[in-house]
Amino acid sequence: MGYTAVHARWGRLDASLDDLGCGRSWADVHRVKGLELACPECRGRVFARISPHRARHFYHQVRPRDCALANESPEHHLLKLELATAARAAGFRAELEVGNEARTWRADVLVFDRRDRPFMALEAQLSPMTPQDARMRTDRYAADGVAVCWVVLEKRPWERGVPSLRVAPPRGRGDAWTVRYGMARYTWAGPRTVKTKAAWTHISCSLDEAIRWILQGRVHAHTGPDGTVWWTARSYVQLAVVRARLEADAEAVMQEAAAEQRRQAAEQRAAAAEQRRLAAEDRRLAAEQEAQEQRAEQERLTAFFEHAGIKAALWPAFMQLVRSASGKAVACGDQSPAHGNGLLLYSRQHEASAFQLAGVVCPDPSALARWPADLTILVPGRAWLLRIEKAAQSPLKVAVLDPITRRCAYERVGPRR
Repeated sequence: MGYTAVHARWGRLDASLDDLGCGRSWADVHRVKGLELACPECRGRVFARISPHRARHFYHQVRPRDCALANESPEHHLLKLELATAARAAGFRAELEVGNEARTWRADVLVFDRRDRPFMALEAQLSPMTPQDARMRTDRYAADGVAVCWVVLEKRPWERGVPSLRVAPPRGRGDAWTVRYGMARYTWAGPRTVKTKAAWTHISCSLDEAIRWILQGRVHAHTGPDGTVWWTARSYVQLAVVRARLEADAEAVMQEAAAEQRRQAAEQRAAAAEQRRLAAEDRRLAAEQEAQEQRAEQERLTAFFEHAGIKAALWPAFMQLVRSASGKAVACGDQSPAHGNGLLLYSRQHEASAFQLAGVVCPDPSALARWPADLTILVPGRAWLLRIEKAAQSPLKVAVLDPITRRCAYERVGPRR
């Protein structure tokens, strides 16, 4: 069934109009024998009749399978009629089932502006289609300068990507069709600052109101940041733009502060890295200086090493044992002929105090005859201890510091009886 038909002399007939859109009456076509009427879609023969719900329409004598008008559902026809009625109630000329000359589209309801130019198509879309099809069909209308509003009864996967309205039929006699989704306002709680809540909220209104607002230009299709399309007033869009600018300014301030923090953090990391580099350089220089001092010290003590039979490579370990055992700062003096060519060691308790003689390393046993009782003898192993024991003529304190085993022992030796 459809609302339009074609007569050879009268032209296009619209059953939703009192004069059928051509200056004729319903009586001129309803139950008139021999009247030749054709479907504008498939050109098959159609007849005028009234449905049980008192809706005037045209039906095919034989329903063709490939005619879109002949195979539309009753719900589709009722919604088309409601859309046409709403457009006409808003003061616009609206025609049902009109296509363009190229036959690339056919509008369920085509609305004309004050200069009688088509500018809006109202599509009752109850059958399934993909988001790609919805976008393609919308673009076809746009190519001819015609906007489109898709109207559905149920939630569809494509409705967010094109201008659309989701509506509900009347619940009872006298009730109106209602828009459930697709018409939105922007709400921003006062005081209007970036901290107060703001959001797009969908509103419910009658289908007549929604169609009137759309056709009169009081609302227009707006695409949100996520690609969702809805109908709204320009004042709401302007309010959303103001909010977006505030958010952008606040975000810019935050980004600038974050960038400054990152810059300061980078400077701090660079400064810390430079400090670590300088510290590493200081350690390297100190290590080099210490190594040079150790080499110089070892060169200075070459004669002592030959005297004591100590390997130069073991001397740092020996001195480390000395410092660990005494718990004091220790410094090496010179070989002392008065102490059997032993190496004099000095120590001090604090930095402010002076170094004092604390011990002698590897004195020749022949020099032990008059050895001071409180002057410690330091030796690198048991072999030296035995030599000291054999030559001791008085009680002596001997510290055995083995640089190989890293062990320390204190011995008291005296003359053998």
